[in-house]
Amino acid sequence: MHTENGAVMLVVKKSEEVFSGVLFDVKRVVLEDDGQEILREIVVHPGAVAIVPLFDGGDKVLLIEQFRIAANRELYEIPAGTLEDESPESCAARELEEETGYRARTLRKVAQFYLAPGYSTELLHVFVAEGLEASKPSPEADEKIKTHLVQFDDAVEMIRKGEIVDAKTIASLLLVERFYGRR
Repeated sequence: MHTENGAVMLVVKKSEEVFSGVLFDVKRVVLEDDGQEILREIVVHPGAVAIVPLFDGGDKVLLIEQFRIAANRELYEIPAGTLEDESPESCAARELEEETGYRARTLRKVAQFYLAPGYSTELLHVFVAEGLEASKPSPEADEKIKTHLVQFDDAVEMIRKGEIVDAKTIASLLLVERFYGRR
């Protein structure tokens, strides 16, 4: 089926939940395109936030380092977290404080994008945090987080060297560097 502008629109013939988890659900969808059935599994995710915490007028960025079971290694990342019946801005403020022990006087949304739209509904909202004031971190039980305040240019170099391999961190840092001048 095609829409008025010529885009292909597939018809959902059947949809069923096949897994319900703590962080996401999975549903199996049968689509129809010109009489042909297409089977897909979709990860249904509530959405998430990522925060680029800037210090010294954008010259420094606060990275976190934590073990990620799916990658089976410690990764350098920016603070991030899943939406929990709250606005993206509220989630960003909460996650920043929980993971880093800082509160932001200013949270500015700079982008939103799907992480893997081929199989997931997860929409990531990216914020820049400035005017950071020390507070108390309160990470979740499975989060063993170390923080690292690094020169922003050094963080970009960590991407080039393959030391930062987390997609949301790479995309967010490069977006802030390229389009927002780190400020």
